[in-house]
Amino acid sequence: MRTEKLSNVYDALVIGAGFSGLYQLHKLRDELGLKVAVIEKGAGVGGTWYWNRYPGARCDSESQGYAYFFSRQLHENWQWSERYPGNAEIRKYLNYVADSLNLRKDIFFNKTVSNCSFSEYTELWEIQTEDFDALYCKWLVTAVGCLSATNVPNITGISRFKGDWYHTGKWPHNDVDFNGLRVGQIGTGSTGIQAVPEIAKTCEHLTVFQRTPNYSIPAHNTKWDATYTDWVRSHYDELKALVRSTSNGHPFRISNNLTMEVSDEERQKMFERAWNDGGLRFRGVFHDLLTSQTANSAAADFIKSKIRQKVTDPKTADILTNIDHPYAAKRPPIDTYYFETFNKDHVTLVDIQTDPIAEITRNGIALEGGAHHELDVIVFATGYDAMTKPLLNLNIETPKTSLKSYWEGGPRNYLGLAIPGFPNLFTITGPGSPSVLSNMPVSIEQHVDWITECIAYCIETGCTSIEAQEQSAEIWTDHVRKTADATLLPKVQHSWYLGANIPGKPRVFMPYAGGLNTYRKICDNIAEEGYKGFVLNSEKTHKTSKPSDFIFSEGVSLGV
Repeated sequence: MRTEKLSNVYDALVIGAGFSGLYQLHKLRDELGLKVAVIEKGAGVGGTWYWNRYPGARCDSESQGYAYFFSRQLHENWQWSERYPGNAEIRKYLNYVADSLNLRKDIFFNKTVSNCSFSEYTELWEIQTEDFDALYCKWLVTAVGCLSATNVPNITGISRFKGDWYHTGKWPHNDVDFNGLRVGQIGTGSTGIQAVPEIAKTCEHLTVFQRTPNYSIPAHNTKWDATYTDWVRSHYDELKALVRSTSNGHPFRISNNLTMEVSDEERQKMFERAWNDGGLRFRGVFHDLLTSQTANSAAADFIKSKIRQKVTDPKTADILTNIDHPYAAKRPPIDTYYFETFNKDHVTLVDIQTDPIAEITRNGIALEGGAHHELDVIVFATGYDAMTKPLLNLNIETPKTSLKSYWEGGPRNYLGLAIPGFPNLFTITGPGSPSVLSNMPVSIEQHVDWITECIAYCIETGCTSIEAQEQSAEIWTDHVRKTADATLLPKVQHSWYLGANIPGKPRVFMPYAGGLNTYRKICDNIAEEGYKGFVLNSEKTHKTSKPSDFIFSEGVSLGV
């Protein structure tokens, strides 16, 4: 390797300063003693939560599990204030972690990466920023998140709208005042369901444009009292073991009960108890909700009946319950008085599935049927170009190929961690990993730990590069597909899990549906067998593991 003419050379660079990037910086810098820096496009830490400031933005994982578990001290010196923390409290938590570990000094803020290119001559990655900085490293780790590339639909006329418009994923850092304004919100996914009740509190009128009706479970959010926070503090080992052993990384276990093996009366009682528990725990009431259409239909009918009980106008209830997909086969929202908001006189629901949006005008939104809705503000709750776009935006390339070219037909990689043809590049929670089907901080810790141990192994053995083998990626990508096909998840043709919300994006089911606990064991086995499925190069050896030796001995324990 030749670096004599280069400046700003690091052992490792990490892109992104959210949950992933902060922990990766700590592990590589403080445990391996490497020279490391983080490149972050925002002005502060937080990752997705730095940008997610829309009304009602809060976590849908319970706070006792939505945290780092690598440090008892961090755990015991922090207290969440409520069951589902809001965006401001999550940023406060991540700032607390950054300050506690003295991470800020090695983070370059306000730097947007424009290109990442690997040089075979120097055997280094060159990372360029939009303001023409260039940094170099041997190990490159992307920590850009799965939901960080916002999706603003290409609707005719948006440029001529005279009012303000916002996307929930890039909300202004100052509070937006809706008082006295007519607001139109497009989108009723997880973010839209959170935003509607909050926007309705102050605006003069809210018009919600719904294309895809959605299930939602009441969050039953609550403030934690001192008794509970003290319990969380003192049960660090128990909570850590719990989240690391469950299929979805949440601090509760999935029931082993099968939906249709209990009586109708008992099933109803179990759904009721789960509904009253609220949140994502409802998914865990029965084991087979995502593998049996009959079981799922029973849950779906129960939820629809609850929606009808909440919504007083039958026509509005019909629109809200005209749901065309299995429950939880799309990202399952949880809410605080979402459906009840449609009972308010100043809130209108518009079904754009039957009467689509034609254009945005100077004064509002026109529908194909001729109706026009006068608006002062438009809110796009239209989600993200998920999982792949944050990585593609980095313009990752080598002399032989680019990531855009390699992923032209959809994402291919090995374990969601490494990509053939891109040496010494690691992707935290990339497509092909449990990621968005799990409690993200728990998935992130597993990935960061694995990457750190892999880099340490390379350093200890004199390995100059490690790269996923092409056949490994093919086998893993096929395994991810087959695992998803054993569930109801791929049956939703308009799901962003398949990239269906982005015109022209390849339809590939991206996250790994086999469960985080199963995935963890697979990754551990591969590492224990000398990083099977990777090509490891050093000055003395050229080691290639056989991908055909993969044994998924744990089977598939489907996550919910």
